[in-house]
Amino acid sequence: MQVTNIKAFVPSNDYAVSQRFYTEIGFKAEYVSDDLTLFQNGDCLLFLQRFCNQELAHNFMLQICVSDIQVAYDLCSKASNKTKITPIQQESWGKVFYLSGPAGELLHITQLGN
Repeated sequence: MQVTNIKAFVPSNDYAVSQRFYTEIGFKAEYVSDDLTLFQNGDCLLFLQRFCNQELAHNFMLQICVSDIQVAYDLCSKASNKTKITPIQQESWGKVFYLSGPAGELLHITQLGN
């Protein structure tokens, strides 16, 4: 098997709130169906689904790699429907901050390297 792409299906408690959240942090929305929206930023895509299992949502994580963590942090800090954002942290492998989305999903916003 040769994998050419993977897209995650992100849960949402309130579909409209989650749609606004992902738009506010820089993704462009494309309608797929009344229960599914495709979000894109550059070559990266994810599906937002009108479905939520609270246990799944609170254990759902995505690593989102960015080229400039400060620009990402400034943008994500303004998102109206975030539930939590941490300061940028320096790690041995790069920089990261953690952003919790409206359904409780955890985004690891990461700039790899020093």
